[in-house]
Amino acid sequence: MILAPEVETRPWADQLVLDDASYRAQLAYLFERSSFYRQKLGEAGIASPADAGGLAAIAQLPVSDKQELRATCTAENPFGAHVCADRSEIVRVYSTSGTTGIPSYIPLTAGDLDNWVTASARSYVASGLAAGEWIVSTYNAGPFVAGAALAAFDRLGVCHIPVGTGNAERLLLAIDRLRPDATALTPSYAAYLIERAAERDVDLRGSSVRRVLVAGEPGGGEPAFRARIEAGWGARVTEAMGIGDIGVSLWGECEQQRGMHLGARGFVHAELIDPDTEGGVEFVDGATGELVLTHLQHRAAPLLRFRTRDHVEVRTGPCACGRTSPRVRCIGRTDDMVIVRGVNVFPSAVREVISAFAPEVSGHILVKPPAPGVKQEPPLPVIVELAQHRAADPVLADSIREQLRNVLVVQTQIELVPWGSLHRSEYKSKLLER
Repeated sequence: MILAPEVETRPWADQLVLDDASYRAQLAYLFERSSFYRQKLGEAGIASPADAGGLAAIAQLPVSDKQELRATCTAENPFGAHVCADRSEIVRVYSTSGTTGIPSYIPLTAGDLDNWVTASARSYVASGLAAGEWIVSTYNAGPFVAGAALAAFDRLGVCHIPVGTGNAERLLLAIDRLRPDATALTPSYAAYLIERAAERDVDLRGSSVRRVLVAGEPGGGEPAFRARIEAGWGARVTEAMGIGDIGVSLWGECEQQRGMHLGARGFVHAELIDPDTEGGVEFVDGATGELVLTHLQHRAAPLLRFRTRDHVEVRTGPCACGRTSPRVRCIGRTDDMVIVRGVNVFPSAVREVISAFAPEVSGHILVKPPAPGVKQEPPLPVIVELAQHRAADPVLADSIREQLRNVLVVQTQIELVPWGSLHRSEYKSKLLER
């Protein structure tokens, strides 16, 4: 099923023509209302929307990031200098978790909020969710942008059972008693629940859940990690991805499981850049780079060429589902990446390689760079947790080290630790400890 066939099956070349018109209108709006972008573009020698041109020339404009936006926040303007809407136009304010200090506030107009819910609804339908089905969610989403994504359940006519994080027993009970068709949670929590269910002799594979919708962190698209979740749940896993400042569930994976489609097509334009040089990378099949996003129809606090820090691989070939948007798979976060003798290493990629050694390992890992900063000297220390009732084996450690060298071209130092040594999470897993 496709939620909006006239949009989601439109030839991509035709979509880009429509997006070009939206982009030019958005630029005019930024020049009119955003002091931040007027100054930023002016400093780059772009004094008007005409100077900026259309989408074909967007790579010539400067990128923006969260830190410079945050630096413009004041007591009088807690949203930042990029805000465009008047206070009377704002109908919703979400916030980030504030893990780095003061939370960032994200305002939305009624139109912005509707677009967010529309994009999220497309992503959930792509996953196979349909009206009349029941889904249990585990996100404590009230104050955070994920709340807009969950509003998509109402639009689709789905029965939504919000449980939240922090109580696995309550979630397992809800699955047993209410028999939902699907569940929405992070990949880490999905994996954690497999262990909790086994400890309590709960037959998760025999439950009513047939779709596990994961989001919030990389991992759902890693073949070995996905296979582990699917085996434990007896259900199909599809993933979604968004970025709080731009929108939630911007990308959603269909049941073909070959990458996430751009569900926010028409609302957001996607590019790739080299994270080191900020130079553009052509958005073609097989390309990899940092994802950069631009609002096309946003009013409250629109962003232009915003760095997401998500490192992705692009897929543009035809999809059997009929959707024509490009797809992406998230490889990892560029701010979690380390560089070992010129090789970019993502902790999620390390986990993917090590997960293939199941059933000897649990799938839990921790990368521990010994030096501060991004650049590290080999060998890179990696802690690998053994599976339950498995003993440390030097041969296994050597095999893991050799496979990491073959696949990721990185020299590592493997430490095998007993089952239960590494922290489990009911939200996001920590794969790197500096």
